[in-house]
Amino acid sequence: MEWEQLELNPRIIAAVKKGNFRSAKEVLCVSGPDLQRLTRLSKADVQRLHQAVAASVRKSKPVTALQLIQGECPVLEPGHRLSFACPVLDGLMRGGLPLRGITELAGESAAGKTQFCLQLCLSVQYPQEHGGLNSGAVYICTEDSFPIKRLRQLITQQPRLRPDLPPALIHSLRFSDNIYIEHAADLEALQVCVSQRVPVLLKRGLVRLLVVDSVAALFRSEFQADEAVQRSRHLLAFSSTLHRLSHTYAAPVLCVNQVTDVVDGPNPGRCDYGLVGSKVLPALGIAWANQVMVRLMLRRLAGQVKSDSRSCAPRKLEVVFAPHLPRSSCLCGVWEEGVRGIPDGDSDLQTQ
Repeated sequence: MEWEQLELNPRIIAAVKKGNFRSAKEVLCVSGPDLQRLTRLSKADVQRLHQAVAASVRKSKPVTALQLIQGECPVLEPGHRLSFACPVLDGLMRGGLPLRGITELAGESAAGKTQFCLQLCLSVQYPQEHGGLNSGAVYICTEDSFPIKRLRQLITQQPRLRPDLPPALIHSLRFSDNIYIEHAADLEALQVCVSQRVPVLLKRGLVRLLVVDSVAALFRSEFQADEAVQRSRHLLAFSSTLHRLSHTYAAPVLCVNQVTDVVDGPNPGRCDYGLVGSKVLPALGIAWANQVMVRLMLRRLAGQVKSDSRSCAPRKLEVVFAPHLPRSSCLCGVWEEGVRGIPDGDSDLQTQ
């Protein structure tokens, strides 16, 4: 580090060099009393040194609560969200996905998790006034191949899903050109993707949504039961990268997660996150759960839901935890045009 660039007395800089401190990290990781002993500076000089070094490595100025209330930092305000392209689902999520943080969508196989991901990949491309972010999406597959046929079907059915939008706007969007697909066969490829390729797309403004489908596949297959510590270490490194990208570029991150069966009933020693009566829990345990800001559970229910002359299996989307949402849920169905929520008391949509 170039100590002369800091606004400090030359006497303090000379003492720091004499103490063999070579970087800002070394200075900040040493306590005040230890720094006094190593540099033979006074307490006041050490405080000035800490403040100057901290200011040099700080990427952005601190923001006070008063500045947030007065609207002086709009980039930090959580007003805009990524719409699900459905009023019922947006109502459940108070507008849609938050722009910063990791949102997890967990559920059993065939629950409809990938359908939500595909719908959000299209929704993100609309202008902000229509619930989108006017950008593209990165879709990382770790299990199956990308469902390109279903994506094409959803694209052709956009006028039916979004009848409130002008047809000219929908037809002007080149949806398939703005979805970047990656396949990761192992953890190394996954980490390279999110740490090298995805930041390039985000910096260029080509994408504003990152989807990982699914996060559990590689972590469950590459580690044995007695390698929990190593798995947690890799999970933390992976989630840290996702958080940094999301907060730096205001890009929502949606991670699909598998579930694991509960075979021993409710256990007070296990963190069930309110899902005490559930027969399944999201995979990867508490190490991953602590990295998630919003956890959603999707379940496929018995019976049929009718819409006009069509029918499909009903789904239940549940908010397990979120800092801005209460514990709530809604019914939804997967149709040809996409996922649509079922309003309470809707006469056209009834569960049999």
